[in-house]
Parts: sequence; C-alpha cells; structure tokens
Amino acid sequence: PWTFTVLDDPTVNAFALPTGQLYVTRGLIALASDTSELSSVLSHEMAHVLAKHASIREDQARQAAVVTKVVTDMGNDPDLTALALAKTKLTMANFSRAQEFEADGIGVGISARANFDPYGAARFLAAMERNAALKAGKTSLDPRAQDFLSSHPATPERVQNAQASARQYTSPQSGERDRETYLAAID
Repeated sequence: PWTFTVLDDPTVNAFALPTGQLYVTRGLIALASDTSELSSVLSHEMAHVLAKHASIREDQARQAAVVTKVVTDMGNDPDLTALALAKTKLTMANFSRAQEFEADGIGVGISARANFDPYGAARFLAAMERNAALKAGKTSLDPRAQDFLSSHPATPERVQNAQASARQYTSPQSGERDRETYLAAID
C-alpha cells in the first residue's frame, strides 16, 4: 500500500521509503505546474520502491565499505589509497545516477498508464534545472537551501531521457495536465 505525506518545507524534494511511504515537500509541489508534473515525481519515487533501489544501494554501499576497509588497512601508499577510495565513491555515484535514469523511465510509464501526460516528467526536470540555476546565483548558510538537485541533478540528458520515454506512450498534447485547477489548489 502507498501512503503520501506532504512535508511543510520550502525545499524542492521528494523521497520514498522501501515500505511504500512517499514524501513530497511543499516546495516541490509549488514548483510543479500541473497534475502531470506532480504525478511524474510521485511515479518516479514509486519506481524507486518497485525497483528495490534502496536495498540494491545498501548492498552496493556494503561492498564499498569492504573495499574501503581493505584499501585503508592494506594500503602503504597514501596516494594509491586516496585513488582507490575516490574510485569507490565514483562507482557509487554512477550507480546512483543509473538508478535515477531507471526510475525516470519507469515513472514515465506509471504516469502514462494512469492517464497523466507522460511529458510531465521532462517538463518538471527542466523546471528543476531552471530552479537550480536561479538558486546557484544565491548563497545561503541555511542548510535548508540545499534542495533536491544537490543529489538528483536535472541534467539535459535526464530531460532528453524522459522525453524519449514519454514518446513511447503518447503525443505531447494528450494526457491529463489540469494546470489551472492545480495552480488554484496550491495557491
């Protein structure tokens, strides 16, 4: 069973627990422009749960911890040790990035099958990218200013991937968007 909780926080963020509990911040809801964009975020988080990304990531982290322990315990060359640790971190980052792409694709399918505009994901990723660019011009010591993009970069590549996934389901004009009602509801 899925449960959805809105967090009273201005940052742009969403996450899911492996138990099917999905959380979305008020800031993310405000950034979305219509129901299909919000649906794309919720579907993306559902995809992480369905693909069991949390448990897979935990296994990867455990393996990385073993490699780190071996390298630090056995390494006599500090430069070689630092290089091995950096490579382990890069591997974990690439793994996380692959999970994001997979969740994007699965999420587009979930949204499309629920009769939402599957292009909502691409539009929302583009909105996140614009939001990040605006925030990059601001400096803040408030840790809450750190948002979703700090760990989920909305790259043009992700936007293109979401558009390609959406093309499998429908044309850009079909699917529920309901922009006016959505914006009135969050106002």
